Amino acid sequence: MTKAYIILLLIIPFVALSQEKNNYSKRLKAVKNRSVTYYNIDGIDFTSQTFSSPFTDKDLKFAYRKYSITNDDLKSKDDSLAYNNVHITKREKISDSLHAISSYYFIEDKQKLTTVICFTNYDTPNQQFERELINLIVEDRLPPNFFEDNQIDSIDFAGRKIQLSNSCYWTNVNTVQCPYLGEMNWSLHQTLQSATKAIQNQLTVTELRKGLKIISKTEIKVIFENTPTTALKVVYGFTGLTNLAVKTSGGKTLIAYYVADKVRDHYVSCVMSFWDNDKILENGLPPLLDKVMQLSK
Repeated sequence: MTKAYIILLLIIPFVALSQEKNNYSKRLKAVKNRSVTYYNIDGIDFTSQTFSSPFTDKDLKFAYRKYSITNDDLKSKDDSLAYNNVHITKREKISDSLHAISSYYFIEDKQKLTTVICFTNYDTPNQQFERELINLIVEDRLPPNFFEDNQIDSIDFAGRKIQLSNSCYWTNVNTVQCPYLGEMNWSLHQTLQSATKAIQNQLTVTELRKGLKIISKTEIKVIFENTPTTALKVVYGFTGLTNLAVKTSGGKTLIAYYVADKVRDHYVSCVMSFWDNDKILENGLPPLLDKVMQLSK
């Protein structure tokens, strides 16, 4: 049986990005999946997709539908970009204190086709950051080493290569699932404040998921990539016998660890989780989590 996971636990939340002395080459990662490319940097996930249609009013309507853009959404042009474009910003309330802000750019690329680049933040979008990344993508100036292989037997975790089981696979950029062995997502940040905020946002979004309840929430001492630190351990239960994740996983509770700290030359936000019926080692963790974290005795 294929192991099912709570996707919201795996989606890296988005935070505002400080632009001072930015070095994208150290933190940006990408994965190509058919027609869509997924990117992650500083906790921000964004995508790019090129349609085989010209940049005309008629053909743009098809692209708009793909991204749920309606006639009521305000459309403008970003004159700071060197390309013909349509820019749309949409805001969705997550909670009284948290909103998801999506920034869509429909761009006429160098081949006169339509490329769509979408950023989503849990903070005010940084347009300078968005423009810089748009230029890198449209001009095809991202080096090959930024892109992860779709088939993985190892990962680059904050500068350290970690071997994985051959059953592991990507579900998003920097998001790995290993059925019955654990799962984790992470992002590299410019500051510890950015990493901490990403963890807080991810926790908030997960707690609001329907059918999910918190059984316990405790801070515990751990060793994360050889660094003593504190992790937030949350045990989740589920309401309703028809919950798809519970039915397909066979588990009853999901255990998650939220960590933000400095690892080597990076600030890292990381969420690691597993089901109560996963393979658990003597140290209390499944094999994937054991590769990056140990529980303090």
